[in-house]
Amino acid sequence: MLLAVDVGNTDVTFGVFDGERLAARFRFTVQVPRTSDEYGELLCNILEQKGYKPDDITEVIIASVVPKMMYSFTSGIIKYLNCHPIVVGAGTKTGIRIDTMNPKEIGPDRIVDAVSAFELYGGPIIVVDYGTATTYDLVTADGAFKGGVISPGIRISANALWNNTANLPEIEIKCPGNIIAKDTISAMQAGLFYGTIGQTEYIIRKIKKESGLMDAKVIATGGLGKVVYENTKSIEIYDGDLTLKGLQLIHSKQKK
Repeated sequence: MLLAVDVGNTDVTFGVFDGERLAARFRFTVQVPRTSDEYGELLCNILEQKGYKPDDITEVIIASVVPKMMYSFTSGIIKYLNCHPIVVGAGTKTGIRIDTMNPKEIGPDRIVDAVSAFELYGGPIIVVDYGTATTYDLVTADGAFKGGVISPGIRISANALWNNTANLPEIEIKCPGNIIAKDTISAMQAGLFYGTIGQTEYIIRKIKKESGLMDAKVIATGGLGKVVYENTKSIEIYDGDLTLKGLQLIHSKQKK
């Protein structure tokens, strides 16, 4: 079995693949520093809760945007799962061409999402990932990653709002129903949610116009991506497992 790992700035998301089938998924919060033993024990405990033994995992692939935790994290995997993980980076076979000024600076999470979207849904395609940051990336019909946009994620914007103002409280991020709010909390929710909708629609429209790819499909992923997808016609597909599926696809290419 393959363990696919997406190390983000907020959460670490895991997918257990039985062949090409995503058999289980789980996550834990990013917490640094942790020792290799802490990572290894935590991972084994969660696997066992899901009905798997550590020995069931024979291969591991990781995409990470948190370099400072990778030494302890990969050491924990080697010690407790007896696997030397593939870490997505320069030199990893992906099946797409990175057509940017400096391909090495493109985050592995963006590459994995682009591979997954292109292989599963075809191109041209715009991939929107609502994570700690919100990213918009364009892949052409012939599999060229052309670049994209990085903006603050919804939670980053929310944290900035209540941490930098004296009288605004910490709130739940959700659709308030109406954009004209009658109270402070609903007003904040409206600004965050409908602001994200507006950003999404505008950026997608500009990417299509600038690239000339007006027929590009738009696929979204990420924690808050589903509720955005449900409230705009600019996104055609939501796939919450896009990154994990992309890791499995990239792993399969390393054997060819």
